This record gives sequence, C-alpha cells and structure tokens, in this order.
Amino acid sequence: MAATSVHLCLTPECGKPAGLQCPTCMKLGIEGSFFCSQECFKGSWSNHKLMHKKAADSSDTTTSTFNPWPWFEFTGRLRPFLQTPRRTVPAHISRPDYAASGIPESERESKRANVMKILSPTEIQGMRTACKYTREVLDLAAAAVKPGVTGDEIDRIVHEACIERNCYPSPLNYVNFPKSCCVSVNEVICHGIPDERELEDGDICNVDISVYHNGYHGDANETFFVGKSVDDASRHLVKAAYECMMKGIAIVHPGERYRNVGNEIQKHAQLNDVSVVRTYCGHGINQLFHTLPNVPHYSKNKAVGIMKAGHTFTIEPMINQGTWQDVTWPDEWTAVTADGKWSAQFEHTLLVTDTGCDILTLRTDNDGMPHFMTQQ
Repeated sequence: MAATSVHLCLTPECGKPAGLQCPTCMKLGIEGSFFCSQECFKGSWSNHKLMHKKAADSSDTTTSTFNPWPWFEFTGRLRPFLQTPRRTVPAHISRPDYAASGIPESERESKRANVMKILSPTEIQGMRTACKYTREVLDLAAAAVKPGVTGDEIDRIVHEACIERNCYPSPLNYVNFPKSCCVSVNEVICHGIPDERELEDGDICNVDISVYHNGYHGDANETFFVGKSVDDASRHLVKAAYECMMKGIAIVHPGERYRNVGNEIQKHAQLNDVSVVRTYCGHGINQLFHTLPNVPHYSKNKAVGIMKAGHTFTIEPMINQGTWQDVTWPDEWTAVTADGKWSAQFEHTLLVTDTGCDILTLRTDNDGMPHFMTQQ
C-alpha cells in the first residue's frame, strides 16, 4: 500500500492542512469536506451548503445509484457503493501507533531523521514472519475473488484472517483509511475502499494486503481475473503488470541504485504498450509501514540511495492501459486512471541479501506464480 497526502482545506485558495470536517457532510456520507478552521468553514458556508442539498436530493442509498459526490465527474464506469462500519481489532493484538489516532507519528519522525534502516538478524526474522502471514492472508483473499462477491466481503475475510494470526491489518485507520485492505477494481489504480459493490464477470480486481505482527509490517498485492469473461486486452495488462514488477525485482542486489528500478520497469512497460503510474511508488517497510527508501517505478526518476544488505522495501508498479495520469475520488483515497481505462498492479516485499534479494511475500505453492496464471 502506497502512502497518501493529508487532508487539505476545502476553501478555495486556502489549501492549508485541515482537520475539521463538516458535520452535515458526515451525516449525508459526503467525504472529503475538511476545513482548517471555523473561520474558513463559515466563510465557505453559502456555497458549501449547496453540496448538502444536491447530495440529499440525488443519493439513493438502497440501489446502485447511490452517489455521495453528485458534483464529481467520474473518469470511468465504476461508482462508489455503501460501506459497512469499520471493523474492530481485539485488545490483545499489538497495533501500530496510528491505530487509534490515524496519525503515523513514528513515520514522521523517521522522515525527519532521513536514514535507511539496515535490519539486524532478529529484525529480519520479524519481517519474515510478518510477510509469511501477509502471503497467507492474500491467498485467502484470492480464493474469495469471484463474481457476486462484494469488496466488503473480501475485507471481512481479510480482517478475520489477520485476527486469527494475531495480526493487525495495517491499512486500518492508517491516515484514517476505513478498512482492513484495499480492493481496487478495473480503472482503480490503488487504495480502493472495499464497499458493497459486487464483483462482475469480466472485471479485474486487485487486493492489497498489509499486516502488522509483533512490531513488523508485511505488504503484498496481486491483481486477479474475475470470472471467465476477462477480455484479451485486460489479460495482457495484468500479465504486463506482473512482468514489470519482476523486471524491477531482477536487478535488486547490494550496490544497485534505487532509481534504476524504474528504468527496468518503464522499459518493459513501453515494450508492452502500457504506461507506468508516477504518483505512487514503492517504499521502505520494517517496523514502519512506509519509510525510506522511496522506489519510483518510472524511468529517469530522482530517487536517492543505494541498496544495502538488510534493507527491506516494496516494488509495486501500477500499470495502466492508457495514460499514466491519475485522479483521486473525493474520499481522498481511491485513485483512478484519468482516462477511465483499466489498471493493474502487483507488489512484493523484498529483503536485500549479500548476493541479491529474497522475496519475502512469494507464494509458497505453484512455484511462486501469481494466482492469475492459474486462473481459467
């Protein structure tokens, strides 16, 4: 799961960090209505209240026509559906610092320190265990991806699987993310919020799993075919996305520059007539969900740092059929393609070793092949 930005004030030409949310918007299910102060909220009221009327007039919460953002122009056919309440985690399970507040303070402190951590043997074992559970949960999610299954049902399965393994689902309340995994369908690039939309035959669906176990995070995702009617163009996209990730992984070894990962991925993407998203990148991961290094997936990037044994990080290219550019829904999480064409992604957590790398989230059966390769 890639990092995201903080809430910004909705008042035109303000743009300051915002923590106050309109109470009426919360009742109507209008997300993204944040203000930096009471003054900005009051000053914007005459225009802002019109949003309430539009939402109240046009939202039908009993059918697929439900739309919490009637002013928003969607880029593709996908629409938001209702979400169930946030799931709870038993008190005995250890949790990251943001679990209650939504604010990853330790990540902010690490960013100021600007250090790429080299893990000790004990810490490496902690990562191996967290990534083992990440893979187990992802495999369970894969088995659930079928026509008629909702994103919310996948989230329930993921959440319960995490709890059974004494893991905290890392996305839950990370910068206020409301669910335990990301479910990104068709034109959604990443960070799709699981809801009550049923998967349809012919869709493609990415499930992004991250778990926190005994102080360490694991992170992995795969894109799956839904049913048997996925068209050839979408199959090509998914295959190319997986190959792009593996091209990046192939060069990981001590002494390699992080910026070179993007060169390998971009080269393969261009050969397959697909594009590489630039807004989101791979990231360091250990006791922190997101930390240094940043690992862009496009060529000629300016990422800093050299790989060293003991580094752990993700490679997770998002590959699009059309433009690489993205748009974010008003929920401030769901990233979609700017042209509405489809997107696919794969992700592994990696450990740099003395001679190369270990893929910590590799599938343990079928010779490590991703699930789409064994789907009909």
